[in-house]
Amino acid sequence: MPDVILPVLNEAKAIARVLARLPAGFHPLVVDNGSTDDSARVAKRLGARVVYEPEPGFGAACWAGLAAAESVVVAFMDCDGSLDPAELPRVTVPVLSRAADLVIGCRRAEAGAWPPHARAANFALARMVRRRTGLTLRDLGPMRAARREELIALDLRDRRFGWPLEMVLKANAAGWRIASTDVTYAKRDGRSKITGTARGTLRAVADMTRVLQQS
Repeated sequence: MPDVILPVLNEAKAIARVLARLPAGFHPLVVDNGSTDDSARVAKRLGARVVYEPEPGFGAACWAGLAAAESVVVAFMDCDGSLDPAELPRVTVPVLSRAADLVIGCRRAEAGAWPPHARAANFALARMVRRRTGLTLRDLGPMRAARREELIALDLRDRRFGWPLEMVLKANAAGWRIASTDVTYAKRDGRSKITGTARGTLRAVADMTRVLQQS
């Protein structure tokens, strides 16, 4: 069954709830990206495998998790409580059955979960991706799954917030079958480093715009 790569930066309060809802057979791989709280200790105590990535950045944490993973299919998911691990089969089953090569979980937001500035930025980026690739994605969602070796072969280079976009662009260029499915998006524990502030959202948009320009 898949390894689930969980990038973590100060998510000690959410980890227990996230790990408790992982479906049977899914293996949590927590990537501590410089936490100053007890994230790593809590994850270890609850039985998760923990690796450390000192280079700051969402992409750096995801790449470290991918490099450490051992399963044929890997899933990625935020570990802040905004996504429901019970829904992981929605993105992994099509990859395991080879019905798709990459599956993106498009966020279906509950009331108050997705700030307007972040939703607007995501909509604009998704529209640019549709124009560039012809894909009908409406979200570059943080829950996704793919086959590990093929994903490594894409040679993703971004180590910041452009990582999810680079994955989609390179997978599309390589002729991958890219699918999407709805996943629930709830209010997270604490404030998001990205969507929680306009500054964080602008930083993510800048990283993704750079990836678009370089692709």
